[in-house]
Amino acid sequence: MPERVVDRYAELHAGFRWHVPELFNIAEVCCTRWARQTPQVVAIRYEREDGSRRDYTYGEIDAAADRLATALRALGVERGDRVAIVMPQRFETAVAHVAIYRLGAVAMPLSMLFGPDALEYRINDSGARLALVDETGIANVREARPLCPQLATVIAVGGAEGRGDADLSALLAGAGDAIEPVATRADDAAVLIYTSGTTGPPKGALIAHRGLIGNLPGFVCSQNWFPQDDAVFWSPADWAWTGGLMDALLPTLYFGREIVAYQGRFAPETAFALMARHRVTHTFLFPTALKAMMKALPEPRARFALKLRAIMSAGEAVGDAVFAWCRERLGVVPNEMFGQTEINYIVGNCAPLWPARAGSMGRPYPGHRVAVIDDAGHECARGTPGDVALHRRDVHGQLDPVFFLGYWKRDDATAAKFTGDAGDSWCRTGDSAVMDEAGYLWYQGRSDDVFKAAGYRIGPSEIENCLVKHAAVANAAVVPKPDAERGALVKAYVVLAPGYAPSRELAHELQAHVRGKLAPYEYPKEIEFIDALPMTTTGKVQRRVLRLQEEERVRAR
Repeated sequence: MPERVVDRYAELHAGFRWHVPELFNIAEVCCTRWARQTPQVVAIRYEREDGSRRDYTYGEIDAAADRLATALRALGVERGDRVAIVMPQRFETAVAHVAIYRLGAVAMPLSMLFGPDALEYRINDSGARLALVDETGIANVREARPLCPQLATVIAVGGAEGRGDADLSALLAGAGDAIEPVATRADDAAVLIYTSGTTGPPKGALIAHRGLIGNLPGFVCSQNWFPQDDAVFWSPADWAWTGGLMDALLPTLYFGREIVAYQGRFAPETAFALMARHRVTHTFLFPTALKAMMKALPEPRARFALKLRAIMSAGEAVGDAVFAWCRERLGVVPNEMFGQTEINYIVGNCAPLWPARAGSMGRPYPGHRVAVIDDAGHECARGTPGDVALHRRDVHGQLDPVFFLGYWKRDDATAAKFTGDAGDSWCRTGDSAVMDEAGYLWYQGRSDDVFKAAGYRIGPSEIENCLVKHAAVANAAVVPKPDAERGALVKAYVVLAPGYAPSRELAHELQAHVRGKLAPYEYPKEIEFIDALPMTTTGKVQRRVLRLQEEERVRAR
């Protein structure tokens, strides 16, 4: 029998208070203070896909960031300037962040997966004047650069050296005396992260230094009361995104612990081997990653000596199939988490401190007042679907520091994100959920992913979770297919697990599988097998792409 969890949720909320100093800088709390206190402690365990490895200490990060800040200042970077970072998980990425924050400038992490058009849009929209780029992104940056007139300097890193305006190694070697760090206010801008752009052109979400403080309660809880003395963190989440930066790199460094930086492609067996080799205790794994790992290695502890104590998952619903596998085969109850770039880490679970409910997003983390609201901005009755929203103030009336400052040059979009008066407003997430009597949230999908078929309201997550329970299914996405009689039919796009081939018989088997477990109106009337689902670079399924594809097919008939 699983150990009974004493529910301390109400106690944690009642005793929690925010402490946000007037002056606050991410570089100071995530690096400089540790370089003063424990300079020889390992901060980053770096490993490349070819097997080469090296450890870096807090002292080494701090010293390199000092030199880089000096070099950036000499190149004209001033307080408030946007600096692009186009690099994967590596030592220099962390150094760049610390140096930029130290200058009071704004770090703009960009995924190494971005092509020239995506880079051009973000560089021009932000007005970035300088970019640090390694070998994974240099070709695309060079292609985009002629159309980016404000981009004055490209600093080449690692294997990209010799292909930019300056090489990082030469800048660090020739840097002058360290400059005095800029004293930033907690409300000053620190990071500009562009949203995925799944529902329109990408928008730059401007995050303040205090945003890190707002993330910490959720990080601590979702990682089962992080840190512990021997804690080692790893996540495949790209440090260019909120999930990698604010849910992995920065909070791990804030607590002075070790994080594994792996520069290579994700694969289930590689992930397990990496976690075993580095004795990883805490991780953040997307549901898509967990599904792949579950299908590839159903009994991972038979092959790998894992030290895992906490798994956080976010981006999509985990579902009870993956939940049960984590609990039974990994020995860890996964903590689902919910948030978004603009208001991150606001809902989730903490398995040791309140009971996890399989399939639930969890409850609002301490410091965050979350509700499900209707179109008019009123809180919905428990059990009624609505838009998940975060209030400006927590349950004690304190301002919540997790809020973003606004969308870059998009005051209209910022205003549209909120409902209510300025001092008493809700920030809408655009995600639909139901809150039960105990305060647990149950994800229904993106508000624009939920649809009606034959008069029934359909949330794709439950059907997708049911499909994944079948041995043949690696992943699935459910969308509406326009239908003149019913308005829409439920259609499922299915990615098959290794060893299975598409067939009409298998499609019928999957339909019967869902029909036998869910409501009759929920089973997919049509199944299309697909090699891979369209995904954002943050690991979220782009159902919108599939939905528009179905609409286009109907129009083309």
